[in-house]
Amino acid sequence: MKISVIVSTYNAEKWLEKVLIGYSNQTYKDFELIVADDGSRPATKELIDRYAAAYPVPLRHLWHEDEGYRRQEILNVAITEAANEYIIMTDGDCIPREDFVEVHAKYAERGRFLSGGYCKLTMKTSETITKEDILKGRCFDANWLKKIDKLGFSQMLKLTSGAILGTVLDAVTPTNASFNNCNSSGFKDDMIAINGYDERMKYGGPDREFGERLENFGVKGKQIRHKAVCLHLDHSRGYKTPESLAANLAIRKEVKDKKIKWTPYGIVKGGEAQSA
Repeated sequence: MKISVIVSTYNAEKWLEKVLIGYSNQTYKDFELIVADDGSRPATKELIDRYAAAYPVPLRHLWHEDEGYRRQEILNVAITEAANEYIIMTDGDCIPREDFVEVHAKYAERGRFLSGGYCKLTMKTSETITKEDILKGRCFDANWLKKIDKLGFSQMLKLTSGAILGTVLDAVTPTNASFNNCNSSGFKDDMIAINGYDERMKYGGPDREFGERLENFGVKGKQIRHKAVCLHLDHSRGYKTPESLAANLAIRKEVKDKKIKWTPYGIVKGGEAQSA
């Protein structure tokens, strides 16, 4: 299976570089990496260009002007531009373990999208991780991480469970198999069929709404949160506002109540929202 990995970013070169190192070190090689850039400064392009010159898989940079938080718009461009049939969605602050793409490829299934999670790190740990730590896999060792700073029990489980226990934990976890932009995947044609992301939505749930429309379309979530491991680097969230959260919740409620599967505010503009 050929895969397109879409990584969203905005003015975070230090974190993005660690992510690029992670994707240069994957066991599964049949993928392209697309950086969906919500208007970053020139330093981001310079970083990507430097890595692209000798990257082991195709590396592309999609960018639009900085006009405020427009992440969903550039993600829709990335979906349409993706060269391959299957898409992994993740963020520019999530370092993938070396088997990350392989796990998504292994569990990909028609009629399903995959729902992963992340291991949240403190700022101290995030700053400490080096290129060598990523390439050698040290930063995915729970005991190594604990020597730097605290590590939560949930994070410990994800890092130490292994394939068999991970499957058991994914089966019994009370967490919903929702679409999480840090670590989820699905078929491109399903994403196109629901018209991509709702571009009205700001920070706080646009990925969940995307997954809820996939569910209404008949594509159900499948849990891989203890098998597909990535490390979430710490950062502030200055774009999180009560107003954006409230507006997003209202949109999600309408999607749920009316079983909407196609948004008129997505890849194709206009038309009527299509219910199930």
